[in-house]
Amino acid sequence: MKPDEAQKIEEFIKTLGEEELRYLNRLIIERLKLLHQHRSTSLMERFNVGERVSFTDPSGTVKAATVIRLNKKTVSLVTTGGEQWNVAPGLLRPGE
Repeated sequence: MKPDEAQKIEEFIKTLGEEELRYLNRLIIERLKLLHQHRSTSLMERFNVGERVSFTDPSGTVKAATVIRLNKKTVSLVTTGGEQWNVAPGLLRPGE
């Protein structure tokens, strides 16, 4: 976005009342959710059921796993140790 465009938008926002600002906020949140969903779907397409992946768990341990299911927002995995995890696709690495 060009600086002059951003300034025009900022000036326009300053003219809005509370109701209009709440409406604009809802529109922005819906757009952000749509963009996030699109990015998540794109990341999900990198993986297939049966594929070997790795990820780092919250304690910092790297886990090797196999994809068992592609969910709406996460990928279901089973680790070599038999643990089941649901992990966001952006946190997965192929192979290893």
